[in-house]
Amino acid sequence: MNWYEKWFNTKYYHILYANRDYQEAKLFINNLASHLKLKKNSKIIDIACGNGRHAIYLNLLGYDVTGIDLSKKNIESASKSSKKNLQFFVHDMRKLFKQNEYDLAVNLFTSFGYFDKDSDNEKALLSIAKNVKNEGLVVIDFMNVKKVLMNLIKSELKIIDDIEFSITRTIKNNKILKSINVKDRKEKLVFKEKVSIITLDKFSEYIKKAGLQIIDIFGNYHLESFNALKSERLILVCKK
Repeated sequence: MNWYEKWFNTKYYHILYANRDYQEAKLFINNLASHLKLKKNSKIIDIACGNGRHAIYLNLLGYDVTGIDLSKKNIESASKSSKKNLQFFVHDMRKLFKQNEYDLAVNLFTSFGYFDKDSDNEKALLSIAKNVKNEGLVVIDFMNVKKVLMNLIKSELKIIDDIEFSITRTIKNNKILKSINVKDRKEKLVFKEKVSIITLDKFSEYIKKAGLQIIDIFGNYHLESFNALKSERLILVCKK
């Protein structure tokens, strides 16, 4: 079993990341929708949608949204909000979901680069591109790896609901490795996270191979210009 299948399907993943900023997510989606000038009822696919927070909000704005994720637990959670124009499915992003079906594909909050092989990252982006119509758009929201590496927090302890999360971060084989030691009463568990260090140049290679063209690059959720040393995020808007 891969690390993401194990970790994303545990309750501890959801407990650790329960306080992700929903207001920030809404701000980003509002700014993105305004910038892209999406028509109401546009068809959007949220790839690696997690528990559906972005997909649900996109649907509230009037879009027809499909969310896919490899984690059954995530999809079970997201599916509680399912309705006619909001559907969720368990699916591997490396595989095509529906060819030329969507006006926009989004991959948000560093939900990319989880695979061991670089070829799988290429495969994932190619499949993402195939999901959108000709002239359709793809948005990737990734960490700004240069800033992350400069400010890497090597260890920290978080206590949430009396559960201890002891987290260490290391760099190995061009990946950021996170070891998460969980102490829940008498139970002790260890989980891993592994995310590829993907620079703008590397993303540009993937994107070109997928038949896409970068049309905008932003550095934060306010959609301000990207700065490799200062920006919090690397947000790529691509056109097919």
